[in-house]
Amino acid sequence: MPAVAVKIIYKAANALPSYATDGSSGMDVRAHLSEPLTLAPLERKLIPTGLFVEIPQGYEIQVRPRSGLALKQGLTCLNSPGTIDADYRGEIGVILINLSGQEQTIQPGDRIAQLVLQEVARVEWITAVSLSDTTRSEGGFGHTGIQ
Repeated sequence: MPAVAVKIIYKAANALPSYATDGSSGMDVRAHLSEPLTLAPLERKLIPTGLFVEIPQGYEIQVRPRSGLALKQGLTCLNSPGTIDADYRGEIGVILINLSGQEQTIQPGDRIAQLVLQEVARVEWITAVSLSDTTRSEGGFGHTGIQ
């Protein structure tokens, strides 16, 4: 798949967000902090990244947790996946929460989340009085019986 050009202003001294491997879907993004920041258990904070982007129309960037950070330190992203819309021009921030039972410290330059560029389809609503029937029909949560 060809790369999509995204304009970026980067006000941090860290490396630009990048893919860790050729098969990575997300680019690691780093904390833009002047000093370490400690999160108490269940505390959440908006962590700056120093990133400002111009996403092409028809795309979004999703902010997703890093699995290693969640497993090893109990730190994850709230509002996940977070959406950065194509018309947003402010600094990208990551809402981190500490779900561990101990204080967790984020160092300047730590990898705190990953960014995934996604194409976005727009909806054109068609008002109707009925919908087509399916085997599942109105069955919701847990209705498929798969355990």
